[in-house]
Amino acid sequence: MINRPKFYVYLPIVFALILILGIYIGRTFHLDRKEGNVMTNNSAKFSKIDDVLRYVTDEYVDTIKEDKLVDNTITAMLKQLDPHSAYITKDEIADMNEPLQGNFEGIGVEFNIVDDTIRVVNAIPNGPAEKVGVQAGDKLIMVDGKKVAGIKITNKGVMERLKGKGGTKVKTTMMRRGKKELIDFTITRGTIPIYSIDVAYMVSSKTGYIKISRFAETTYDEYMAAFKTLQKKGMIQLIIDLRGNGGGYLKTAVSLADEFLSEGKEIVYTQGKARPREDYKAKATGSFEHGKLIVLIDDGSASASEILAGALQDNDRATLVGRRSFGKGLVQEQSAFADSSAIRLTIARYYTPTGRCIQKSYAKGVDAYYDEEYARYLSGELESADSMKVKDSVKYRTPMGKIVYGGGGITPDVFVPLDTTGRSHYLAQVEYSGVINDFAFDYADKHRKKLNDYKSAELYNREFEVTSEIMDEFVAYAEKNKIKRNDKQLSISASIIKNQLKALIARNIWNNDGYYPVILSEDNVLKKAVELMKK
Repeated sequence: MINRPKFYVYLPIVFALILILGIYIGRTFHLDRKEGNVMTNNSAKFSKIDDVLRYVTDEYVDTIKEDKLVDNTITAMLKQLDPHSAYITKDEIADMNEPLQGNFEGIGVEFNIVDDTIRVVNAIPNGPAEKVGVQAGDKLIMVDGKKVAGIKITNKGVMERLKGKGGTKVKTTMMRRGKKELIDFTITRGTIPIYSIDVAYMVSSKTGYIKISRFAETTYDEYMAAFKTLQKKGMIQLIIDLRGNGGGYLKTAVSLADEFLSEGKEIVYTQGKARPREDYKAKATGSFEHGKLIVLIDDGSASASEILAGALQDNDRATLVGRRSFGKGLVQEQSAFADSSAIRLTIARYYTPTGRCIQKSYAKGVDAYYDEEYARYLSGELESADSMKVKDSVKYRTPMGKIVYGGGGITPDVFVPLDTTGRSHYLAQVEYSGVINDFAFDYADKHRKKLNDYKSAELYNREFEVTSEIMDEFVAYAEKNKIKRNDKQLSISASIIKNQLKALIARNIWNNDGYYPVILSEDNVLKKAVELMKK
């Protein structure tokens, strides 16, 4: 397996915004009206906006913060255009770009906050924290002499204290199981990689599986490393999982598509009112132009994910399995202002090789645009292919005659309904409250030595069992956290809870390499893909 730790210090506040802001295609330029740039050419059109801002600033009854007024004005103006044009303040720009750049600066730990205490889930291998001796299970008590335990600290609060410019130092005090005295660590912050390949492993003797979480600068290199490792293990057919992947760089999606398509094949093209058509085609001999290929998608697959999936579907290169994708077919261009803030403006639409634009409607506004995913659930689309809304007017045909659809996401070739079996109110409570995660961390921490006796995540997956005793411990733990025992609902959801506990315990020891093979063993979409591979 490929060891790719995922949950870094930055993630809770950063990646939720990637989907909203869309594709950054790489042409960043400077906007400064004094230097006679882009804005100057159209200055007359914006004189009314300038006049209003100046008038309000000079004459309003109270003193106002001009910078904030300008920021809010730009934000409101862009919101009227489409859901993906956006303004990014100078304070937000670093956090917005980090996931796509492939690194950030910090101490290199994954953490959870359990019982108002910051617990180290993992010290990133060869990272600053790991080098000075920080270990999984350590509890963070103080940072730079100030207490951080028992103060109702948030994820954001932890990140503000631990992230910082590379080369700067942070003093930490840790509590370690089995040690009576606290341990002090002075950690020099450094550059920490952000991986976009969550996991890569063999789901059968011939079939490899690679899960891609975003399309960043480093994604292509990560993919190639994972692909070559799986090839050495005997992979001759491949499943790529793009579920929940909100997109990223267009150039990365094009590079990946090139690995599966022969030279000259159309991958995607873009076109806008002020932008002539630009075609992106396969240029070189790819590493996997032949061999069975399946791509998994769902309503969280957007933007660059849809570019890759659409290119492979339209060229009859892959079978798409799952549920209809998000439906983002707009291209954004990022432009920087002198104060380091930026604007991401929609300047074109992208089209799949058959000529379809899969952008869904945003005519009813931003809220309705994002609520459309929930509307799919209410309509029954997630549970039945017959409820899927596709329009005959946007039918297209691939070279081999397969019908594909535009106008609202990419429709999979093989639909797999949302699996609702085993769901219960009790399961929802332990999931949404975080109790199941907290118990798994506690169990792994208490039994870390015993769990490490399993020489690999594969061995753990084969031999470890969530016994009835462990389940009793979990139910008692949940009761202590105000989740009342319900034997009927426990019976309904027992298999799901056991699988989640086993996977989460593994994550605390082997990171994603432990987690995904366990949790995906009960995934009906992946099961369907493996079944199709056999046929």
